[in-house]
Amino acid sequence: MTGWIEHLPIVPVVLPLVAGAGMLLIDERRRGLKAALNLGAIIALAGVGLALLGLVANVPSSQTAAQVEVYRLGDWPVPFGIVLVVDRLAALMVVLTSVLALTSVVFSLARWHRAGAHFHSLFQFLLMGLNGAFLTGDLFNLFVFFELLLAASYGLMLHGSGTARVQAGLHYIAINLAASLLFLIGVSLLYAVTGTLNMADLATRIPLVPASDRMLLETGAAILGVAFLVKAGMWPLSFWLPSAYSVAAPPVAAIFAILSKVGVYVVLRLSLLLFSEEGPSVAPFGQEWLLFGGMATIAFGAIGVLAAQDTARLAGFAVLISSGTVLTAIGTGQPGVTASALFYLISSTLAISAFFLLVELIERGRGPGADILAVTLEAFGEEDEEELEAVEEVGIATPATLAVLGLSFIGCALVLAGLPPLSGFIAKFALLTALLNTPGPGTEAAVAPASWALLALLIVSGLATLIAMTRAGMRVFWAPLERAIPQVRLVELTPVVALLIACAGLTVQAEPLLQYTQKTAQTVHNPHDYIRGVLSGAAEEQSVPRGDGS
Repeated sequence: MTGWIEHLPIVPVVLPLVAGAGMLLIDERRRGLKAALNLGAIIALAGVGLALLGLVANVPSSQTAAQVEVYRLGDWPVPFGIVLVVDRLAALMVVLTSVLALTSVVFSLARWHRAGAHFHSLFQFLLMGLNGAFLTGDLFNLFVFFELLLAASYGLMLHGSGTARVQAGLHYIAINLAASLLFLIGVSLLYAVTGTLNMADLATRIPLVPASDRMLLETGAAILGVAFLVKAGMWPLSFWLPSAYSVAAPPVAAIFAILSKVGVYVVLRLSLLLFSEEGPSVAPFGQEWLLFGGMATIAFGAIGVLAAQDTARLAGFAVLISSGTVLTAIGTGQPGVTASALFYLISSTLAISAFFLLVELIERGRGPGADILAVTLEAFGEEDEEELEAVEEVGIATPATLAVLGLSFIGCALVLAGLPPLSGFIAKFALLTALLNTPGPGTEAAVAPASWALLALLIVSGLATLIAMTRAGMRVFWAPLERAIPQVRLVELTPVVALLIACAGLTVQAEPLLQYTQKTAQTVHNPHDYIRGVLSGAAEEQSVPRGDGS
């Protein structure tokens, strides 16, 4: 990289920091100015993310190595200095974060950004922590950025106040503080054994750890893994997530859809980077735990969506299905499955974020406990009265607002359940295809039993989601309960429609995106280019693809 382009990797961290700190100096009553600054910073962040994506994606066809951009803060040599590393996976997550951030903030402009103090500053600090976690190249700064995003999320979790948010927020804070403590303990144990926290340097030193220290190393890695599986929401560590996400303010819940993917991202990155070297003393660490724990999470999420009696909790359990699917794909250890899972991650995260925003719109005009009342009427209501009301309502035109909300609800249901024609179907079809492909070099090898189990779970979870979404849609749009037509502003409806259009765009551009995720999965499963890129000498050499061996 040359000129100003070489400083692009630091921009996703510095830009939210400057924007958030600057908005703290502005009087809280000038919310319009703060909103404009927040939107401008996010739009700029999206542009930087796309630029980084172009840098790592545009590799000449003659090169077989992955493009890895390394930014050394203070020009200190690795492993002593702090480094930010941009590869295909990190750039993809930064772009996804900026898309969700933009739609969430636009939605909040209707009224939610006025529901509490310092919303825009907290939002920018959250983005700083998210981008830093995706870009950092060492565990200590991963801990720093992890704590930063959690601190901002605590404030956003309580945004809007209310008894339900305070109660769920206290649980959320307690669980994440415990996870942070585990994170710190795990990092300390790894440093005690290896003497370094740089991820690439750790990858080279872990195979050299003597057998006497092997148990301490694996203990530290296991504790570290538990800390991030809490954030990813893997069962049985996921009991806090549906309740917390369901009561958060809608724009907050929409951006929180990416928070669980931070844990998934780190598990994917570290499990394949630190324990990728083949040898008798180094085996795939924790792979079976990810495989079966992820499948348990999918099953738990499927049961949860069927049991949920309000749409917000249904969305919370959909987050668990999404995280469990990707974690299980990582546990298979197959690059093809990981590639399909990355496509699924993008599609499901966009749809879940749209659904969280949509829930607030469709619930307007409905009294508290309307879903529970609908269930009661189904079980104990007087059948004659229901039939009479249904007859009286024949011929009444559906208001335009409800029609648009209904179409948006159908779009979310199609993506989350994995039905055609939107991106959810392509994502699950790609996953099923990858699972049924022969894992070994021989063409007659049988499909692994775990792959059949995951295939069945994907189908069952999709069916459960379809049933739950259909039931919720009927209660919201067709139940004979008296309700007022919700007053929806264009600034609120636009982000929902934009996210669903993005899912439709994924359908149209599925082939190039799947090619991108396939290359991403190959580089993640074979991290030698990442290691060489980080540990190479001169900063000027980082833009040169390295695939010629050591």
